[in-house]
Amino acid sequence: MRPTIIRTASGVLTLAALVTVAGCADRGATVEDAADYPSKDVTLIVPYQAGGASDLAARTLANQMEQHLGTNIIVENRTGGAGSVGLQHLAEAHADGYTIGYLPVETVMLGFQGYDIDPANYDLIGQMVSVPATIAVPADSPYQTLDDLLKAAEEAPGTITVSNSGAGSIWEATTTALGEATGTEFKPVPFDGGAPAVTAAIGGEVDAVIAGISETTPAHAEGQLRVLAVFDEEPSPSLEGVPTAIEEGVDLTMGGWGGIGAPAGLPEEIKQTLEEAFTAAASSEEFTKVITDSGNIPVNVPADEFASFVESEAQNFKALLSDQD
Repeated sequence: MRPTIIRTASGVLTLAALVTVAGCADRGATVEDAADYPSKDVTLIVPYQAGGASDLAARTLANQMEQHLGTNIIVENRTGGAGSVGLQHLAEAHADGYTIGYLPVETVMLGFQGYDIDPANYDLIGQMVSVPATIAVPADSPYQTLDDLLKAAEEAPGTITVSNSGAGSIWEATTTALGEATGTEFKPVPFDGGAPAVTAAIGGEVDAVIAGISETTPAHAEGQLRVLAVFDEEPSPSLEGVPTAIEEGVDLTMGGWGGIGAPAGLPEEIKQTLEEAFTAAASSEEFTKVITDSGNIPVNVPADEFASFVESEAQNFKALLSDQD
């Protein structure tokens, strides 16, 4: 597992009940339901628009999970509020295994930003992807390097526009963290997902975009964007010649991640069935290839380890986001 690395002080968020919370609660599933599961299609909620890194990972995993569950998985994009609309819908669904969802890093961020999102409202199934952050500019931008962009921000604080996947998103937080790490100030411009944020940069609507590596790499390869840096510890093979932010003198590594979860209270038998299908899907050759080719990092983290990781991430983001108040 490759956790998001954020250089902040620690905070505290208790998620002790994350895996076992309400495991036998009656929220729409019975013993008979568990024995027959799955007997109909499963819906997988993605809280962002189609075409972004989260959507790619979720759809690729769903294709593989279908083979192990023996039923269709229908991906449903429910957008808005930096992912909060889809996450809220997932939390309120019946805990019967027929509604599952993609849980992004924002799952642990939004509760610190005024949204009614709590990681304890989900049963975790597993984590399958890590998504390094990138910063890119339009192909015709005068900024050739990250240092060029930072100097422009220093000369005119708050005027350099940087698109992201929504207010409260990981990419907006990365914009803030970049400013704090370099003593500069940017103007975040939120969109409803990474794909439209990248499109805005391609069209010259903003000076730069911060998004996941799989969202900027295709446009970089096609000459529509120029990726200036990757916020990871090592350069990415999918972005040959593009330095890390650390190599450019900015001591910051940051990124997103994604996993699968369900409304809290799944019957144990159903949860075990989903975990087994997840593990098989996340370790499949097809899933690994698609995610690797996109520039993201495939992982296969079981529910208990995923819960520990989510708790540590919540601590990091509580500190980071509290500093913004």
